[in-house]
Amino acid sequence: MKADQLELVLTVSPPTLHPSGERAVVAARRPSFDADAYVGQLWEVDVHDSHAPRRITAGKRDSKPQFSPDGTMIGFLRQDAKGRDQFAIVDARGGEARVLTDAPKGIRDFTWDRTSHRVALVAALPEGGRYGTTEGVTAAKEDPRRITGNRYKMNGRGYTADQPIGILILRVPPLEDEPWVEPIGRAAADQDSEAEITDPNVFGGRKGMPYAVLVTPEGRDCTDPEFSPDGEWLYFAAALHEEWDEDLRTQVHRVRLKGPVGPQEDPGVITADQAESTKLPTPQPVAGAPGRSYRAPRFSRDGETLFLVGADLGTSNRDFVARQSGIFAITASSITGKKPRAPRELTDRDDVDYADTTLIHHGEKEVAAIARVRGAAELHAVGPSGKPQKLVVGQRVVTGAASAEDTLVVSFSDPTTPGELGLVEGVNGKGVIRALTTFAAPLNKATRVVMPNELTVKSSDGYPVHGWVFVPEGDGPHPVLLTIHGGPHADYTWGWFDEAQVYAEAGYAVVMCNPRGSAGYGREHGLAIKEKMGTLDFQDVIAFLEGALKSNKSLDAKRLGIMGGSYGGYLTAWTIAHDHRFKAALVERGYLDPGTFIGTSDIGWFFSEEYTGADPEHARTQSPMEFVDQVRTPTLVIHSEEDWRCPIEQAQRWFAALRRTGTPTEMLVFPGENHELSRSGTPWHRRQRFEAILDWFGRYL
Repeated sequence: MKADQLELVLTVSPPTLHPSGERAVVAARRPSFDADAYVGQLWEVDVHDSHAPRRITAGKRDSKPQFSPDGTMIGFLRQDAKGRDQFAIVDARGGEARVLTDAPKGIRDFTWDRTSHRVALVAALPEGGRYGTTEGVTAAKEDPRRITGNRYKMNGRGYTADQPIGILILRVPPLEDEPWVEPIGRAAADQDSEAEITDPNVFGGRKGMPYAVLVTPEGRDCTDPEFSPDGEWLYFAAALHEEWDEDLRTQVHRVRLKGPVGPQEDPGVITADQAESTKLPTPQPVAGAPGRSYRAPRFSRDGETLFLVGADLGTSNRDFVARQSGIFAITASSITGKKPRAPRELTDRDDVDYADTTLIHHGEKEVAAIARVRGAAELHAVGPSGKPQKLVVGQRVVTGAASAEDTLVVSFSDPTTPGELGLVEGVNGKGVIRALTTFAAPLNKATRVVMPNELTVKSSDGYPVHGWVFVPEGDGPHPVLLTIHGGPHADYTWGWFDEAQVYAEAGYAVVMCNPRGSAGYGREHGLAIKEKMGTLDFQDVIAFLEGALKSNKSLDAKRLGIMGGSYGGYLTAWTIAHDHRFKAALVERGYLDPGTFIGTSDIGWFFSEEYTGADPEHARTQSPMEFVDQVRTPTLVIHSEEDWRCPIEQAQRWFAALRRTGTPTEMLVFPGENHELSRSGTPWHRRQRFEAILDWFGRYL
């Protein structure tokens, strides 16, 4: 794939399935150079028929579809004229969509209740006078921010204390309601005289939109909403404990909901009298314990079990390094809300990590969850008695799933496609995915997919290091790029990877592995570099590179490049300070000085000390900046101006230090982008990034 073919890379959302199990819907999204943004719509697929997928919406960027439990509607998010995602509904039989919110910072997510009459909306709630809520007050003219704690900013989100995430309940109007008409003339004058709802916990009501009522505590981020089966309670994850600003715990809470839920009530109207009496309900603790964090509550279909995703955080409540996530459960009848419960654990966190999962219904008593396993993302079923059952395994990455009746569908990526929808046929680890879409066909027609060659190499101490080699067309010898992933508790996978495809198309062999510190190989593998960064991980990537060179004689050992982003930028910088075999390097959005990371990064208040240790002297022995004067490799530095994860000062100081030592170097800075540039940056910037990388390595390799 060439950089200018990014528009052909189409990905799909997790699917939603009609209660009958007959129809599935996904959102398909792609970069657009014309819009310099991501565009996409919803597509419907007949699960058991051979009909081609059908586009069913026409918004600029429609996403996150969910069938209502009764199957009559599809809820989804639609981008408005200001680029904000708003909640919308459309008749499941087809028709025009109706947008139901005008949230000032957009809607992040939503969940239906089981009656299909309400949704819980997750949204950032901006403080008055900020973020355009007051006309004429731009960001540069806002009041100063008073910072009093650790948690006050986040990459990709900005400042957080003045736009906390809350959960609101919205009653969904009946589909048969007549569309709202803008009043004019006398009608407009009469309407202006009516009393407005001014309660701070009530949102909406403009332009015929229904009101939404805040039900979670103000000032704290609340996410992962889940209605109780009887609709009386809303469950959610939040850090509401007293030490919330000093640790990483979240716990599951619930609040009692007010008002009728039946169809006999008008779900779209809240009167002024009702609004004035709305008070935030008092949250009750459900699941939590010192040293452990819980999120993603999900009731089984039969309502008997509440499932959760949980992880340990050690005695400090912030020891997150390689703390793999597992599936937990509470018997629903035992929940009282008087004190938090300690759920029972259903999976083995030392062996399997469910950190990237949300939970979906599977049958009456189970949930399905995504597990990271040796570069694959498998789908497992977990019931209240434990003993996970493997539903989908193999050389692919499951990105989402939906289950209804006897039908199970998944969204997935594999070496040949960025994203498709498939039907799972068979179980017990033998599930075969029958693709229901061919979204990758235009990409595969226009480009040549380079398949990864799986490889396992013994490190210098005999430890097995797993990874892949992409070899371009031709006999070679091919110049080689050693690429290193971020994290460090992340992984390269079997999924289609734009980086490898672009570099292989340009003639480079791409070598990539999951050294110790990575995810997907058990807790011991991930924990191996705690307070030992730049040791075993450095050893592993060099051993894997040497093993790849030995395994394929078409790879040119004299033309080697190295590159990585975030932690990959760290290990790239560390490597070129200690190994001089590389002809050129790319250090991107790097974590380059653990000391200055503290106080500048959004996660700096805990990340560095947990990975490199609390002793500053010991941390310096793991800092690439301490060894920058040893670098001889020409180095391109890439960073984004709005990167709050690895702040730009890390790049600026590395670049300045290289210049002082006389090492050939350049720095490329992207305006308006954050830490996610390479994955979700604007299309033109992603294209320009690829072009700059190929230009740099082209000079030296």
